[in-house]
Order: sequence, then C-alpha cells, then structure tokens
Amino acid sequence: MSYVVTENCNKCRFTDCVTVCPVDCFHGDAEMLYIDPNECIDCGACEPACPVKAIFDESSVPDNLKSWVAVNAERASGLPVVSKQESPFPGAEERKASLGF
Repeated sequence: MSYVVTENCNKCRFTDCVTVCPVDCFHGDAEMLYIDPNECIDCGACEPACPVKAIFDESSVPDNLKSWVAVNAERASGLPVVSKQESPFPGAEERKASLGF
C-alpha cells in the first residue's frame, strides 16, 4: 500500500507534503503532484500536511477517487522528483477556499 494524491491537488500544487516526506516519492508536472507507490514507505506524514486534503492512504481512497491510484502509479515514475518547498500555483489559495479549506 502507499499514499495517493487525488484531484484536490490539481491547480494548487501546495508542497507542504513533500517537506515532511522522509523519502523522495513525490513527483510533479505542470498541474499537480503524484506519489510513486514504489518509493512511498507508507509513513503517512504527508496526509495531514496537505492543506487541501488531497492525499489518502490507498486503502482509504473514496470510491469516486479510486482512479487516482492508477494515475499516481502511471505518472509519478516519469516525472521529476519534488522534494523541496515550492510556491503554490497562482490562484491556489482561491482554489483552496473554493474546496472549503
């Protein structure tokens, strides 16, 4: 099992999660972050650090977000590692508010 980044990260890309991750399992593209299930050590540190509640333990991913398990596995390995705090996308705070956080 690993942790999974879901759609709430899209267009936000807050990187609070990567600063608490003890391994380099986060990867990113121009839209969001993804977790490489082969690198994730299932420590769970990232889940409470996410300000938009986009991260779930794979076994706890809501049914309507289950497709993100495969999305993370497919996309993460081909993208650059993100291991340092970065600025969120412009408009990320507004998106966070629109999501209710």
